Amino acid sequence: MSTAEARPSLDFVREAVAEDLRTGRFDGRVVTRFPPEPNGFLHIGHAKAICLDFGIAAAHGGACHLRFDDTNPMKEENRFVEAIKRDLRWLGFDWSEHEYFASDYYEQFYEYAVSLVRKGRAYVCDLGPDEIRAHRGTLTTPGQESPNRGRSIDENLELFERMRAGECADGSRTLRAKIDMASPNLNMRDPVMYRVLRATHHRTADAWCIYPMYDFAHGQSDSIERITHSLCTLEFEDHRPLYDWFLDELEIYHPRQIEFARLNITYTVLSKRRLVQLVDEGHVTGWDDPRMPTLAAMRRRGYTPEAIRAFCEKVGVTKTNSLSDVALLEHCLRDDLNARSPRVMGVLRPLKLVIDNYPAGQVEQMEAVNNPEDPGAGTREVPFSRELYIEQDDFREDPPRKFFRLAPGREVRLRYAYLVTCTDVVRNDAGEVVELHCTYDPETRGGTTPDGRKVKATLHWVSAAHAIEAEVRLYDRLFRTPRPGKDTGNYVDDINPHSLQVLTGCRVEPSVCGAEPGHRYQFERQGYFCVDPDSSPTRPVFNRTVPLRDAWAKIDQAAGRKGSKAS
Repeated sequence: MSTAEARPSLDFVREAVAEDLRTGRFDGRVVTRFPPEPNGFLHIGHAKAICLDFGIAAAHGGACHLRFDDTNPMKEENRFVEAIKRDLRWLGFDWSEHEYFASDYYEQFYEYAVSLVRKGRAYVCDLGPDEIRAHRGTLTTPGQESPNRGRSIDENLELFERMRAGECADGSRTLRAKIDMASPNLNMRDPVMYRVLRATHHRTADAWCIYPMYDFAHGQSDSIERITHSLCTLEFEDHRPLYDWFLDELEIYHPRQIEFARLNITYTVLSKRRLVQLVDEGHVTGWDDPRMPTLAAMRRRGYTPEAIRAFCEKVGVTKTNSLSDVALLEHCLRDDLNARSPRVMGVLRPLKLVIDNYPAGQVEQMEAVNNPEDPGAGTREVPFSRELYIEQDDFREDPPRKFFRLAPGREVRLRYAYLVTCTDVVRNDAGEVVELHCTYDPETRGGTTPDGRKVKATLHWVSAAHAIEAEVRLYDRLFRTPRPGKDTGNYVDDINPHSLQVLTGCRVEPSVCGAEPGHRYQFERQGYFCVDPDSSPTRPVFNRTVPLRDAWAKIDQAAGRKGSKAS
């Protein structure tokens, strides 16, 4: 095998970085940055960028800076700064001493702007926001120059200084770059660099009443920090000429901007504006509501950082926007949880089962496997007694065809315990089944059948006297359609009204007693669950992380079988 064949394939971003290293473009350095706006929580879409930014830096012994793009004091808060740092650490990334804020550079940005005014490449404009938009033109028609575009350098310097001094009303003036109002790229049509805005900033307080726009602050921040590769999503591709223009006109260090496709997932919205709306309008309980796609919400629901990183790796890095199947994300999660989650038995909708021929007052400890995927996980003891709880759905008085679980006269296996046969049914005044009576075979301890007889179903259970009462929150997808809003025109109309079902009176085996929030389990035959922060020592609350059924695994296996036949 040749060296080229042995070398693992790289995506186009990593190829670009590798090429720059080969040519010595940045003297062998690799410095990336992750630049979140502190106006909300990080979501799964950010995770893709985070894995790319930090991953490329780590692969080449470089550094990834965490820089907060805090140029809009109207929406930014310190609580978002802390939430972002908390989520990054949880996801498994560290920026060491490289923590920065765009606001660290406000004075330098101002000096850069002044230098562009002195060169005749920026001017103060008196048009309001609506007038600027009207003058901008369209994709097919050129823009119209501002009546202030011809102001002298001295006048622009004086007006810009007055803007900074607080002598201008909010929105009354802007500083604009003087580029080309006929450019086919709308971003180059004299974009706004600064606006007048009196708002208390979460770090600089009231020191400034003018704030730079992102397009002006972005490239200059990269330059100040000596970033080598500024990795952005595709919506910034049309902004790259402006990124380059500012750096070239200022004649300062020039990083390389590379764009890649953002992450889009079915049954999910990842627009920050829409996530804010979901929170503000009360469609969810907050940024960490387990139905949200934020990292804080996913952590609360029971996702692992390893599963999220594996998903980002499988999605890959491309130049074309696409829609990833949420089933792939869920598959990565199940794959990880299956290997690490201890098994327990939990009954979500309890139905009492009494074993009439089992000695009253007797308790046996049944040995149960903690995780069949991990031999080192060992076993635990689960108490077994005369009165148990099983799932309501595991019994049918008049069973349909292919229903192999418990029914009158039918024998089933109780997991890790005995074979039991249903002998009687007790109903309440409404005619509902509230209790089952059974007999057990004492020769089948551990679920064995010495005589070789076969049973077609194995049920999970808990001892009525020993089980812990719990609340279980069954979370489903927040939206009921793959592309929320595509058909209705309003994504809110596609919210799934059944995305949360709260079950009380559930019963869980006693081994979970005292479990800390964030602890994950597989409830046998039910799915994966995580202890919620709302739990108390005496009444745990569990969030269903994901059901056991894995649609993506079946698709993947089918594709593999098809490929095998083809070969």
